[in-house]
Amino acid sequence: MIHSTTVSLPPQDVLARAKSFFAERVPNAAAFVEREGSQFVVLRGQGGEELVISAWPDPAGPTRVRASTLFFDQALDRFFTTLPLASAVEVA
Repeated sequence: MIHSTTVSLPPQDVLARAKSFFAERVPNAAAFVEREGSQFVVLRGQGGEELVISAWPDPAGPTRVRASTLFFDQALDRFFTTLPLASAVEVA
């Protein structure tokens, strides 16, 4: 599933929070950094599951965040509740 929203944090803060959250706050489904760049992080779970989060500045306003996963939907919803959301989270 793909989750998208906007937040009132800079992109690098969103990605730093994601790395910390999935390494420390989700013990039964932890995920750790496999790859990262200035606007994305790819996390890999202990069973090989993948979670990709990207964050980039929107010229029209707040930071846009998009995440894609097949396994971490529930944990991803929990992660989004820790962010200062500027819009509702859309799931497709």
